[in-house]
Amino acid sequence: MLRRLILDVLYPVRGESIVELSLHLSKVEGVEAVNITVKEVDVDTQNILVVVEGENISFEELREVLEKHGGVIHSVDQVSAGSRVIEPPQYLIE
Repeated sequence: MLRRLILDVLYPVRGESIVELSLHLSKVEGVEAVNITVKEVDVDTQNILVVVEGENISFEELREVLEKHGGVIHSVDQVSAGSRVIEPPQYLIE
């Protein structure tokens, strides 16, 4: 059961805003919360950090929604699965 995913995503600058993208992602099966942070902006793309939390998140549906709206998953930076979320030790975050 997936509970949290942190994804590094390339997303086009032109097109839908990250506000609209967050609303689309919030409708994915199992997703209860979405947080999107812009890390870097280039001429055509922006590098965004997408954090989703919930219960039994559908990774396939999440990827499909991202791709439908022009996003490409660059990397999966964190995954939490099971009956609860384990927070990483502080030294790994800094």
